Amino acid sequence: MKKSTTISVDLAKSVFEIAVSDHPGRVRERHRLSRAGFQRFLAQQQPTTVLLEACGSAHHWGRELQSLGHRPLLLPPHEVRRYVRRNKTDRADAKGMLEAYRNEDIQPVPVKTTGQQALMALHRTRSAWLATRTARINLARGLLREFGVAIPLGPHNVLPRIAALLADPPDELPAPVRPLLEALAAEIHDLEPRIRSVELQLRTLARDTATVGRLMTIPGVGLLTATALVAFVGNASRFHSGRRFASYLGLTPKEHSSALRRRLGAISKCGDTYLRTLLTHGARAVLRAAVVSAGHGKPLDRLRAWAVQLQHKRGHNKATIALANKLARIAWAVWVHDEPFREVPTTA
Repeated sequence: MKKSTTISVDLAKSVFEIAVSDHPGRVRERHRLSRAGFQRFLAQQQPTTVLLEACGSAHHWGRELQSLGHRPLLLPPHEVRRYVRRNKTDRADAKGMLEAYRNEDIQPVPVKTTGQQALMALHRTRSAWLATRTARINLARGLLREFGVAIPLGPHNVLPRIAALLADPPDELPAPVRPLLEALAAEIHDLEPRIRSVELQLRTLARDTATVGRLMTIPGVGLLTATALVAFVGNASRFHSGRRFASYLGLTPKEHSSALRRRLGAISKCGDTYLRTLLTHGARAVLRAAVVSAGHGKPLDRLRAWAVQLQHKRGHNKATIALANKLARIAWAVWVHDEPFREVPTTA
């Protein structure tokens, strides 16, 4: 096989569609293989470029390809979709990857290591358990509200209130509802130690990673945000600047400009929603604490003073997103230069 040969693979759980191209825009041969046949096919090929969509199991197959000497390129699925003509099929997806590969503006997704995916698994599991816990709490609140029982705000008030109601049930609470409340309380009670165990594992992994420790020196970046950045981004040096890193996270404005007229809109919200949410929550906490400190006459560093001034000028929400953008740029600088964040006094 020639060195200029490019192979595109449409991944699936059990059936893999393969297109082999020697010349741009032309498919020389096609194969539709099972999982075992696909592994044999890869082992028989000379080292070449293999195109995959960055979807489920793509990083696993990327590591397998690297071990066989191939050069895997993971293309974003939404970019490949633009090159699929007419109906979407496995054959069309494989051909679309070959066409998308010719566009140098499409940046491939780096292949994640097993360590990164382990961190991602912890974060995703914790998020799923948190969502389940929140849903059960809201369900318990809604059920009790229908019978005139209101639970105060805060998740810490739910279990004690349910326990008190079950110990001395009021007449308004029907008997069939009581076992339901017991089951909901037991589920909520079981989820809380699971969430804490995941956070403990993240804390243990963070102690062994110097990058996480440096990222946690940034205001608003705690354990969750630092470990999530390492898991989802991998290596920040692939971004040429902090602005490109913030753009990757979707924290830069969309642009609709023409000629001499430049229009900047809301943030693009591209990239990973989970990372952007963590940075936004961190920025909101930093801004709130800075406003309280300024109200008590305490001195602020240059970053917090800028955020407070921007809030007075543009409002709380816009200042929060601008600060999240700033934190993303600082995270890139701390990450690339291997130096912890240092606060700069306002007088400087």
